[in-house]
Amino acid sequence: MWSPVDADPGADDRALVLPDAIVDAHHHLWRLGGAVRYPWLQDGYDPAHFMLGDYASLCRDFDVDAYYRAAGEVPVVASVHVEAECARDDAIAETRWLHEIAARAPLPSAVVAWVDLLAEDADERLAEQAAYPLVRGVRFKPRTSAAPGVALDGPRTLDDPRWPRALERLAAHGLSWDLRVPFWHLGDAVQCLADGPAVDVVLEHAGLPWDRTKAGLAVWRRGMEALAALPRVVVKLSEFGLRDAAWNEAENRRIIADALAIFGAERCMFASNFPVAGLRVTYPALVRTFAAALASHSWSATAQRAVWHDNAVRIYRIDSGTTCLHGKPTGQ
Repeated sequence: MWSPVDADPGADDRALVLPDAIVDAHHHLWRLGGAVRYPWLQDGYDPAHFMLGDYASLCRDFDVDAYYRAAGEVPVVASVHVEAECARDDAIAETRWLHEIAARAPLPSAVVAWVDLLAEDADERLAEQAAYPLVRGVRFKPRTSAAPGVALDGPRTLDDPRWPRALERLAAHGLSWDLRVPFWHLGDAVQCLADGPAVDVVLEHAGLPWDRTKAGLAVWRRGMEALAALPRVVVKLSEFGLRDAAWNEAENRRIIADALAIFGAERCMFASNFPVAGLRVTYPALVRTFAAALASHSWSATAQRAVWHDNAVRIYRIDSGTTCLHGKPTGQ
């Protein structure tokens, strides 16, 4: 059994309730030089446009073994792989490769693939992805503005009139939408979804609360509260790193606690966003931050297990009989 001391040798949080089984609802794998190309990692290193700035340390293979090395003794029993910005012509090749990995390794347990939901051939591409047994959802990012208050309209924004039909197609294939937008677009997401089709939506990275000022967090909370009013929206509590700042555990604990209070434990999932999050925090320290946030509001053991494990199993339809702890099956 791992302990908070594993997360931070100087920590005095021995009373934290640590999970005995985690489903990581958001991570990435890649193999550079293989059949799938990742332009952002291989062809055009561009830290100016990356959310955490310098990412040179990511420009190397990150496979299942590397993931487990990052996790250390953290008890990850299942995971959800989210498309890793491969070359868009390679989207189905990425899904194929992930299934090859899953056939011989404990992870991933589910896949969120990429499809251009607004393209004319979207239905064909969705059918192609949905034919793979681990595919549970699609991540297709709307076009967003670079900062709050910057005007943006036109194709591929959240007010594009093609979204309702696009989400209908997605739902028809039994897939959810992983939605990634910064906090200043959360209200736009509400407008897009409020009168839209009945599709399950997973908000990524807790709505990316990048502005940690009092005013910025107020905008974030309003957007999160509006999304929480839509019953088919759930949230991944992930990626709390900031571009120009070190990991702030106390601040991130408060934000995690706020998101839990807004959505409720039954609609929140732990997610690591590794290896990207590793630019700011180690995996054990990330888990320790979550455990402290859960402890701060005295969530029940059932609620905590929901956040760590059960919600991701339900939302991404993971076969609990196949979950493994570092290669060893659990729950059998």
